[in-house]
Amino acid sequence: MADKGTIYEYDDGNFSFRRSTSFWRTLSLVVNVLLVSVALFVVGYLLLATFLSTDTEKRMRRENRAYEKLYSDIVRREALLGDAVAGLQLKDDALYQTVFHSKTPSVDPVSSLDFLFGADTIPDDRIVSYTRKKAERMIATAVGVDSAFARIYRTLASDGYVMPPMTLPVERVSYPQVGASTGLRLNPFLNAEVAHNGLDLLVPQGSPVLAPESGKVVAVSSSGKGEGKSVELEHEGGYVTRYTHLFETSVRVGQIVAKGARLGTAGMSGNAFAPHLHYEVYHDGEPSDPVNHLFASLSPGEYANFLFMSINTVQSMD
Repeated sequence: MADKGTIYEYDDGNFSFRRSTSFWRTLSLVVNVLLVSVALFVVGYLLLATFLSTDTEKRMRRENRAYEKLYSDIVRREALLGDAVAGLQLKDDALYQTVFHSKTPSVDPVSSLDFLFGADTIPDDRIVSYTRKKAERMIATAVGVDSAFARIYRTLASDGYVMPPMTLPVERVSYPQVGASTGLRLNPFLNAEVAHNGLDLLVPQGSPVLAPESGKVVAVSSSGKGEGKSVELEHEGGYVTRYTHLFETSVRVGQIVAKGARLGTAGMSGNAFAPHLHYEVYHDGEPSDPVNHLFASLSPGEYANFLFMSINTVQSMD
């Protein structure tokens, strides 16, 4: 009896059948068996995937159904949150206008590129002329900067030079907390322009006030009027720094303090519109803009923002 699966071929010469020994026929049989096996495996997998689910798939389906139910509620809450933020922005603008008589600062007041949006409507010759003049001014500024650096290097290298106080007297201050600096500023109590000899730093009451440079305490006041509680330090090189409207003082007259030493805490003692630190710097008895004494604490970009805010804040806090 012939074995199942045995292949026979017809012999034309002998007019009889014989067992096939063709390699290609055998290969064809093997390939057909493999194809049928793969097809059966794919069909089986599809059936299992369709009607049976793993624990992970079941969990993911449950989560998707839950998210579908939550989505509409999330959209509604997002709309409510957007309205609330818009309302807060309007209140913030109104408050800033009331307190400082100026517009609320943008996220980065010195990086605005709004003027570029209208560039496509400006004639080419005007753009070229503007660019040429701008480049000439920048070149002149660069020459001035080089000259200034040369003077700085000569000054630093001179004998007996003393570095002035160059750090912030409070920690973690960003440019939106910078108020008015030196010059005529609108006094919140007199409603008139009054000389302002320091820099207002809007920090919470109780914020530590630190010595920007080592020095000697030459005055401590505990007055409840005018400048309120204050501390005055004398530094080498003819520099004096003052800190007014403090909540409390931590030093005494005659005490020698190191750079970074705690002098007291910021507050609103005396005539102050809100909690802040009023910081003054003097050199040889003449007031100096404190913004020019913050380089050691700020990057160039941060300093530009500090300078922008200090110049454009109309109203002082004291």
